[in-house]
Amino acid sequence: MADIDRAIHLAEELATPFEGLHRIGMDGMIYPYHDPVGFPTIGYGHLLSRVKWEALSKYHAITREEASEFLRSDILKAARGVGRLISAPLTDEQFAALIDFSFNVGTGNLEISTLRRLVNRQEYEAAAEQFPRWVYAAGVKLPGLVRRRAAERALFLAGT
Repeated sequence: MADIDRAIHLAEELATPFEGLHRIGMDGMIYPYHDPVGFPTIGYGHLLSRVKWEALSKYHAITREEASEFLRSDILKAARGVGRLISAPLTDEQFAALIDFSFNVGTGNLEISTLRRLVNRQEYEAAAEQFPRWVYAAGVKLPGLVRRRAAERALFLAGT
């Protein structure tokens, strides 16, 4: 059975370099930006709105500490979603990989995925082969998503 605190820590460590901090001003503040598909985002991939290409001027800058708090909150939300959707026993690494996946693509996408169905059937090796299928944003294959899914897959398999 997974140690939830360790899994959350592993997921944060995995997410942080992939998300990075974008738009750091000369004042040290972190400013909003549009993600690759146009959603207003800030900090470590914290979604501000589901309205594509919404004006960023309606959002204020945040500190590094606030960015870290948003990341922690988003990771915890993803962890709760994984906990709700996955009934099979998971190792810390498997749980962490699924948390990062859900944080990045959304819990709703985990819910409808073949990845989830295979994990819940305890077909872990087959499930791991599903990660590389999730490398597109708005129909475009993104190299960063290819690397991220490979890292999630490797972490998932490390616990299998």
